[in-house]
Amino acid sequence: MKKSFWSLTLVAFFIACSAGIVLGTNSGLPAAEGKAVYSYITKDNPYQGWSLFPGKDKFYKGQHPHGALLTTYVNDVALGGIKQKVGTLASGAIIVKENYMPDKTLGAVTVMYRVDGYDSEAGDWFWAKYNADGSIAKEGKVAGCIGCHTAAINNDWIFTGPVK
Repeated sequence: MKKSFWSLTLVAFFIACSAGIVLGTNSGLPAAEGKAVYSYITKDNPYQGWSLFPGKDKFYKGQHPHGALLTTYVNDVALGGIKQKVGTLASGAIIVKENYMPDKTLGAVTVMYRVDGYDSEAGDWFWAKYNADGSIAKEGKVAGCIGCHTAAINNDWIFTGPVK
């Protein structure tokens, strides 16, 4: 009886681990993969219902390479960290930036998604750029994103506003 209990417990543990639900480790967040992130931010938890980055309105002035006008949304994890000035946003923080042309036509959507252990050399940020139609332009450890955002390493790689 004792042996079968532990055997079943062990099997249940491995199943839960593979599903990402042990001890609350899976909060429903996506894998660090372009399609999964896009599905999450557009279907599972639509970013346009999230808060704007504190201190930013819709259509604030942008800069290269993001576009002439920007709108930046943050999920609850990112918002809490920004408001509390934690300095380093927690794993699960997602920042979504809509990149607009001067005529307010959407050009792209760019994403920073902190995933614990993803890329310690670049702050554990997963980077993605989606075309206006949702197709993936870039994803992962994007050299251009990392190279530029290194200039904001003292602000958790974020240019939009202070997190400290």
